[in-house]
Amino acid sequence: MNDLLMQYLPILIFLGLAIALGLILILAAVIVAVNNPDSEKTSAYECGFNAFDDARMKFDVRFYLVAILFIIFDLEVAFLFPWAVSFKDIGLVGFWSMMVFLGVLTIGFAYEWKKGALEWD
Repeated sequence: MNDLLMQYLPILIFLGLAIALGLILILAAVIVAVNNPDSEKTSAYECGFNAFDDARMKFDVRFYLVAILFIIFDLEVAFLFPWAVSFKDIGLVGFWSMMVFLGVLTIGFAYEWKKGALEWD
């Protein structure tokens, strides 16, 4: 039983150090930070317009378009990491399937670029 506990000792030490460092950094931020915000900084602001305006007002759809484009290319990167890690084991089929995936995303990116979705006036 003693050997089993000794195997977990490095994990417990690491966990203790992580908790202690986290608490020290949080306390340092509370102590050192300037606590004098102005009203503009504390006001609610989302999607490019004030939160308490008229609910029936028009707003630009480009905010949603930028969010969708971010999600698409964020997912692309999320699929690239496991592919890169297992690159030695997947062979040519895995390589070319990822090239097709990247080609489709590149065509989509070029289409969005040509339509002007990435330009902000």
